Amino acid sequence: MAANSLECARAHCQGAAGAALLALGGSMNGGFHEFGPLIGEDLLARHGDGDWRAVAALAPSLTEIDGVQGLRCAVWAPNARSVALVGDFNAWDPRRHPMRLRHMAGVWEFFLPGVRGGDRYKFAVLGADGVLRWKADPLARRTESPPGTASVVHDASLLAWSDRDWCAGRAARQHPGQPISIYEVHAGSWAFQEGDGEPWEQLGERLPAYAQALGFTHVELLPIMEHPFGGSWGYQPLGLFAPAARYGTPRGFAHFVGRCHAAGVGVILDWVPSHFPEDAHGLEHFDGTPLYEHADPREGHHPDWHSAIYNLGRNEVKAMLLASAHYWLDEYHVDGLRVDAVASMLYRDYSRAPGQWIPNRYGGRENLESIDFLRELTGSVRARGDGAMTVAEESTAWPGVTKPAGEGGLGFDYKWNMGWMHDTLQYMRRDPVHRRYHHGDLAFGLQYAFSERFVLPLSHDEVVHGKGSLASKMGGEPDRRLDALRAYLAFMWVHPGKKLLFMGGEIAQWREWNHDAVVHWDLLDHPAHRGVQRLVGRLNQLYRERASLHASDADASGFSWTVGDDAENSVFAFERCAPGHAPVLAVCNFTPVPHPGYVVGASCGVLWRLLLDSGGPGGTPAAPRNIPARQEPAHGRPFSLTLDLPGASTLLLAPGSLDDE
Repeated sequence: MAANSLECARAHCQGAAGAALLALGGSMNGGFHEFGPLIGEDLLARHGDGDWRAVAALAPSLTEIDGVQGLRCAVWAPNARSVALVGDFNAWDPRRHPMRLRHMAGVWEFFLPGVRGGDRYKFAVLGADGVLRWKADPLARRTESPPGTASVVHDASLLAWSDRDWCAGRAARQHPGQPISIYEVHAGSWAFQEGDGEPWEQLGERLPAYAQALGFTHVELLPIMEHPFGGSWGYQPLGLFAPAARYGTPRGFAHFVGRCHAAGVGVILDWVPSHFPEDAHGLEHFDGTPLYEHADPREGHHPDWHSAIYNLGRNEVKAMLLASAHYWLDEYHVDGLRVDAVASMLYRDYSRAPGQWIPNRYGGRENLESIDFLRELTGSVRARGDGAMTVAEESTAWPGVTKPAGEGGLGFDYKWNMGWMHDTLQYMRRDPVHRRYHHGDLAFGLQYAFSERFVLPLSHDEVVHGKGSLASKMGGEPDRRLDALRAYLAFMWVHPGKKLLFMGGEIAQWREWNHDAVVHWDLLDHPAHRGVQRLVGRLNQLYRERASLHASDADASGFSWTVGDDAENSVFAFERCAPGHAPVLAVCNFTPVPHPGYVVGASCGVLWRLLLDSGGPGGTPAAPRNIPARQEPAHGRPFSLTLDLPGASTLLLAPGSLDDE
């Protein structure tokens, strides 16, 4: 049925006659209620109590009842006067298949024989306000591609997996003492070519191998849950259980995840439980009342994003969101969830003027319902025992984001270190001659680097809206910006914390990200940009091979300053270490001025090997070197090294000679 035909059917039934038929329960139900109650009373009670495991009982599924194949579906709409199932299978006529109300639970259910995978459908909901609304299924596993807004019947039997060993080893791989290096990707603008198959197919053929070749442990996808507006990049989703149809089918997405796992690359999804768009087919006023959102706009409307805020005080809303999180972990074998906009959930006055927010029951600004929800989310994911991880994008100083909930924390595995990102990029933007006056910007992050388990994010948020690309942010002469970027990336990779880099940063893309374009891969025709890409690969290799660079990321004993006060030369030096492993010494020069004969303290009186020179081809030193330590103390260390520091560079050294290879 064409989209305009669907609209005609909707218009036909929007009038008083259609509403009256719905209110009366219709007269053409075909006797399908003869299949009896579809959902057990215990499951309905658990759903009402907020048990996310019971949400699956409401989810649409192709199933067999009494030997009859068909679609079983249900929807929570407690204030609706009536609800009907409409779709391709009944000419979108709401008179034909009115649903049965389970009164105590406010759930409407139906079983319709003959429905097939790929059929489109919606719920025609006559609201408490007398308005007939055509709503997509909040629990739909598949949707049609925009501008269409219908749900699509999903045949889950089409999904097949061969990653059992990968899933079994997840907990060990994602332990906090292991290396985690994340390549952040927008699925629609990485390298899609029109006419070469669906995006998931294209991504599956190229992205896993690319991430593996560069040494990344994970890819993180900007939200791929169904979202009406592509310009939101997925951060205003409505289909919390459906992979976005603009990128392909659920089977295509599952195949992509499987390809990543086969390549040894984990998959993290950005996930948005903070708010939802107010599109007519979505959750807003679902049954003629503010059902999923708060009724009072001081709680229920987000002033920045012009979206609705989930009412996490309602058990059924909380259960749906938790069920969504676990669905992606269960159904699609993803390895973790990065929770978006956590700060907006934690504070009732987030981005609100005085008088535009409502205090909590104790008179405070903390959102107690959101705090409880986040703790239940992280606790339930941890209780799975399969190593799936949760990451918080939290931009404030809220204490204990990664502390266990039982100790008063939120229970996340990691938190994005937004302060580190802001301060270090601010430092790198400055002209090198002025950096001496802002030495603390680069060093300040070490004062709190071990207060949480952090991810260092150079994310998509920093390369849009006129902020410029990562390469273009580097201060100084244009022809030295890539040198500065290389030194900065090397500094990031040896700094305590897991790593995240948005696509395009690894090839030093000059223009900022545009979601309607693709990464500027043509830059790899230029040796300087290939060199940055090779450097990222070399950094990931060292990061994974050298336990001192990852095993003690959240432990202050894993870091010690060697030189932290040479503001005049904009030089920093520090050691990363881990019990039982050789240390790595990092020496960073953030001006283009070389410093021959620079003395740096050393912890070991042996030969030191130069592992990496960020200014060399792909980070490889121009000439492999052994550097002997002298028995002359410096910087509080018993030994010292004399180095020729190139301009705008980071050097990495470790005890041991070239003969050790």
